[in-house]
Amino acid sequence: MLPKTNIEDRLRRTRNKRVSEEALLKEVKEVLKQNETQRIAIIETLQSGAPNNENTFDYDLLVPQRIYHLSDIKKICVTYRLRFLDAQFFKGEFPEEAISEIRRLERDHNNTLSGFKIIAPAKRLKLENADDPLLFAPMGNDYFYLIHTWGNDLHPLRKWLMWPYKNFENLVFTVFVLSLFLTAITPMSAFTHTAAMQEYVLMFLFMFKAVGGIVLFYGFAKGKNFNTAIWNSKYYNA
Repeated sequence: MLPKTNIEDRLRRTRNKRVSEEALLKEVKEVLKQNETQRIAIIETLQSGAPNNENTFDYDLLVPQRIYHLSDIKKICVTYRLRFLDAQFFKGEFPEEAISEIRRLERDHNNTLSGFKIIAPAKRLKLENADDPLLFAPMGNDYFYLIHTWGNDLHPLRKWLMWPYKNFENLVFTVFVLSLFLTAITPMSAFTHTAAMQEYVLMFLFMFKAVGGIVLFYGFAKGKNFNTAIWNSKYYNA
């Protein structure tokens, strides 16, 4: 009866013929040390915000679904009230998956990436005082390559909740609709015994003035601005 073949044992024998265990540990230690050095360098590049408008890629290795133009990025940021800024403004630690993906891209494309940009809500960024990140690397000519996405998805109603802040016209329309609603639910009998169209018009004008005043006061007090003006601003009160 022939003994069964233990693949692990045969594999170990093959390895030991090539290199000793002491030499293998030393080799692995050097590899891990080199990997850690590369990861530290990538993190420093992400946090330093080194200026760079273009990285060199091997276009045969690019994934088309990950390439985005600045106009597309701006449209999404304006719609969902997000910021598109240098990666140095991101607060918190970059996930290990993002670092690994950068290392993989650098290895595949034989290049050191820099000039990273990120899409995120203002609360996820360290902004200067005057839901979820997407990490990009610039490709030149206003094109960007999506490297990694992490965190939770945005609130499903964020698009509609941020719609009034998209531009001035949206804000005026929102104030108009809200004033109509408040006028409709106001008990006119508390103000007059003969509620005619004239009284409703006057009440609507009062509501419109009141709501508009509150919105303007809040906007000026908080230093807020419209989505079209802040999507690439590094200032918190913008």
